Amino acid sequence: MVDLVQSAYRGDRSRAGWTTEADLVEGQRIEDSMLVDLLERPRTIVLLAQTDQLVGCCELSAEHDPDIAYFGMFAVRPELQGAGIGDQILRAAQQTAIDLWGATTMRLVTIHLRNEVIAWYERRGFTPTGATHRFPYGDERYGRPKRDDLTLVEFQKPFPPTTR
Repeated sequence: MVDLVQSAYRGDRSRAGWTTEADLVEGQRIEDSMLVDLLERPRTIVLLAQTDQLVGCCELSAEHDPDIAYFGMFAVRPELQGAGIGDQILRAAQQTAIDLWGATTMRLVTIHLRNEVIAWYERRGFTPTGATHRFPYGDERYGRPKRDDLTLVEFQKPFPPTTR
């Protein structure tokens, strides 16, 4: 799974897809120990999309507020991006958050310069919350930024009452 996330966002392999962050951040996106820590958190799960191999994944958590599900570590193999796998993962994550925790809203963060990714989320009903978070500069577990102005912007999507 670490390799999948890495290949979707960083390095030359990521350039085969449209979600690459290679021009903004270099190095790793996640490391093995971070994944282990993630899997040990309460109210946190990882969803996997598989065929004969792992093709996509995401993290879903409701650690802090059961009404709000956090969606993260979203990745699809670069050569399969644009084939609808990401939509399937996002829909499964939304339904899982509703079924498992009774979530009413999903939130996520992305780098503010990722216009194509932001547009993708907006087409799926996500809107900016207005909240921003500092990129984790100095923590190489998240990679080495190539710029000094990176900010994470937060988006949310309320679930319609009929799906809850």
